[in-house]
Amino acid sequence: MGSSPPPLRRAGSERRSPQPAAKRRQAGEGERWKRSGAPANRICSGFFVAQPSPQRHRRRRTSDREDQEVSYGLNWAIAGKGVIVKDKVLHNLETSELQKGGATYPDFLSGIPLHVRGDVIGGVPGVSKAQFAKLLKLVTFHLSSISCLYVQDGAIGSSAECDAKVRVISDNPSAVMLLSNVLWKIPDRAISHDTSPLTIYATSSISNNVKTVLGSGTQYANGFAVADIERSSLILCGKAFADSAIVKDALTAMTAPILSARGGLPVPGWILNFGGSTVLLFAPVEIMMSCVEIHNALLSIDCGAVISSKGSTVLFPTKASREQKLLTKPTAVIIVSSDSSGAIPSVCKLSPGQAAYHFLAGYHDGKFVPAYNRAPSPADPLALASSLFSHLKEDDTPSYLINAKHSGKYIDGNGFMKLLKLALSHDLPDIKTEGSRVGELKGKYRSFLSSKFGQCLREEFSF
Repeated sequence: MGSSPPPLRRAGSERRSPQPAAKRRQAGEGERWKRSGAPANRICSGFFVAQPSPQRHRRRRTSDREDQEVSYGLNWAIAGKGVIVKDKVLHNLETSELQKGGATYPDFLSGIPLHVRGDVIGGVPGVSKAQFAKLLKLVTFHLSSISCLYVQDGAIGSSAECDAKVRVISDNPSAVMLLSNVLWKIPDRAISHDTSPLTIYATSSISNNVKTVLGSGTQYANGFAVADIERSSLILCGKAFADSAIVKDALTAMTAPILSARGGLPVPGWILNFGGSTVLLFAPVEIMMSCVEIHNALLSIDCGAVISSKGSTVLFPTKASREQKLLTKPTAVIIVSSDSSGAIPSVCKLSPGQAAYHFLAGYHDGKFVPAYNRAPSPADPLALASSLFSHLKEDDTPSYLINAKHSGKYIDGNGFMKLLKLALSHDLPDIKTEGSRVGELKGKYRSFLSSKFGQCLREEFSF
């Protein structure tokens, strides 16, 4: 008998071609990516093929598992901060991706109210533990109701050797885009290995019950910021994220305990490169903001630096790069005061005890700003001055005092840079402490510091 003919197929029962199958696989994968929260423009069109090789199958399975692990891990981490993911999370998007999602740069604001729990300076209003807990509960409940959350990770501190990791959880892509500009870039999983990351909760919508937690008043119309240093948490409501000054003040205060625990000394100063030297500079903010020549030499125009045995860092990125990098230890410390009486010379050398004394006083035009810091801080100025004294003495770091005034007028930028160059020449006499004008100014220093810190001043501290 001959071979039987092939069986007849019913019309429409032909075997499906590979192309529709590929499309089905692509659609299924695309849906899974959407559920994972990844932005659509991160799906690579070349990833899905009609007939992948076994090696690519294995790579895809490995990649899928890693994506799921990251997604699950992120959701659990956010849940640990009180926010339950309702639908999806967009994690660490680039600026261009945030803009495609509707993010825009809002007008910068100033004067947003800031409340801080744990501030010892006393320059800003406080908030009770119960108030913060109630506010945090309302904010996390709101974020848990949002279908699409934005999460951005970064760091305060320009080196991983001594930084504080930060995670932003927000309902607003514009808030995330703006806040990411004050953070240094870190690897995607770096924050999961950190023992004490900070959390920023940024909610753009404010309900009346949230506002009333802090009290009534029109000052909260555009939003407010509340920080709890002990809980390493910052709440930004309304348009508070657009006030970069209060955001940085809050983050500076919140990161201080973390940076100190990691071997750093956070100080309210600036780091600049000048003549091949790394210089730590303490000065009144008014002087720093008016001198363009200094700005060009600064590594960050924002106040805030950390010195440690390994090197130095600046807190915020305000120059071109946001990539972390450890800086060398300061080779000199410059303290700037402004005095019209002539008691303080244009430039002079200081001992470690004198440098700590002038740093603690923060003398500026007849007024004293202890440790040159008006922002909230958990650090006592006297303790900060003592730590600075120890660093200067142990490292034998030369210190100098510059008077920003000459003949009753502020020196210009070029004049300041000349004095800076003269100081770094390391060929200056010690400070002169004779004369009636000097004696009068010394009396003002002594009177203020005694009233502020009593008998706690170290005996090494002197004018």
